[in-house]
Amino acid sequence: MASLTTIFKSGTTDTQETDKLVDLFRNRSELKKEFAALRNEKYQLQDRIKQHEGNTARAKQQLLHLENLLLDPEWVHNVVAFYQLRALVTHCIEQLSRFAEQLKQQREQRVQHKALVSWNHERQQKTERIESRIGEHRMALQLLEDQLQSERHKLMTMNGFVKLFRGGALAAQISDIESRLEAGQQQEQEFLHELDAVQSMDPPDQQGLDIATKRSINFMILSFAQHLYLHFEEDGLVELAKEAGEKSVGAINYGNKSECDAILKLLGRKRQDEDAETDLAEVLQKRAKMIAENAQFRHEQDAVPVPNTVATVLAIDANGIVEKQHANLLGDNYFGIAKVLSR
Repeated sequence: MASLTTIFKSGTTDTQETDKLVDLFRNRSELKKEFAALRNEKYQLQDRIKQHEGNTARAKQQLLHLENLLLDPEWVHNVVAFYQLRALVTHCIEQLSRFAEQLKQQREQRVQHKALVSWNHERQQKTERIESRIGEHRMALQLLEDQLQSERHKLMTMNGFVKLFRGGALAAQISDIESRLEAGQQQEQEFLHELDAVQSMDPPDQQGLDIATKRSINFMILSFAQHLYLHFEEDGLVELAKEAGEKSVGAINYGNKSECDAILKLLGRKRQDEDAETDLAEVLQKRAKMIAENAQFRHEQDAVPVPNTVATVLAIDANGIVEKQHANLLGDNYFGIAKVLSR
C-alpha cells in the first residue's frame, strides 16, 4: 500500500511540475510579444521625433530666410506682395471649395427629396389599396353577421314540427356562417398587420448622385472657376497669384516698391469689385452649358472631363456676347479645382 501511494503521489507531482513549466513558457512567450511591441513603439516614436526635428529645422531656416528678406530694403516690398498674392490664392480656393460644397449639398438634397416624395407616394398608394380591401372586407363581414343574426332568429322562432325537419340544415348553415366569420376576422387582422407594416416603413437611405448629376455639378464648378479666373486676370494677377501659391517667398521678384504697390493696389480693387458682384447665377449656368457642349470623357462612368476639352475660358458680357481665351484651369489645377470636383 505504501508503495502504491508513493507512485500516485509521484505522478501527481510530475503533472503539477509539467503544468508549471507550461505556464512558465506561456508567460515567457507573452512577455516576448509585449517586449517586441514596446520596441516597435519605441522605434516609431524615435522616427516621429526625427520628423519633428526635421520640420522644426526647416521652419527655422524658413523663418531666418524671411527675416533676412524683411531686413533687405530691396526685398521687403516683394515679401508683402508675395503673401498678399498667396492670400488671394487661398481666398479663391476657399471660394471655389465653398461653392462646390453648397452645390453638391443642394443636388443631394434635391435627389433625396425626389426619392422621398416618390417613396411617400408609393407608400400612400399601398396604404390606400390595403384600406380599400379592409373596407370591402368589413362590408362583407357585416353582411355575414346580418345573415347570421337572421338565420339564428329563424332557428329560434321555428315551432317544434318545422324545427324537427329543417332545424338541422339551418344549424349547419349557421355553423358555416360562423366559421366564415371567424376566418374573415382573421383575414382582417392580417390586413391590419399589413397596413401597420406599410405605415411603419422607414424612408429610403441617402442615395448617391448618378454620373449625369455629377457631371452637371462639375460643369458648374468649372464655370465658377472660370469666373474667378476672369475676375482676377487683369495685368496677369491670377498668374502671379498661382505662381505665389506654388513657390516659396524670395523665389519671385516683383520689382521695386512702386511696382509692388501697384500689385497691392490692384489686389485691393479687385477684391472690392468682387464683393460688389451680384446675380452671377444666370451667367454661371450659361457658361456651364457651353462647357458641357464641348466636354469629352475618357470613359462612360467618368464624371470629370478630359482637361483639354474644357480648356476654353468663356467671358460673357451683359449683352450675352461671348469672348473665348485659352486657359487650362483643370489641367493646371487652378484654385485646387481637381480636389473639389465630384467623382
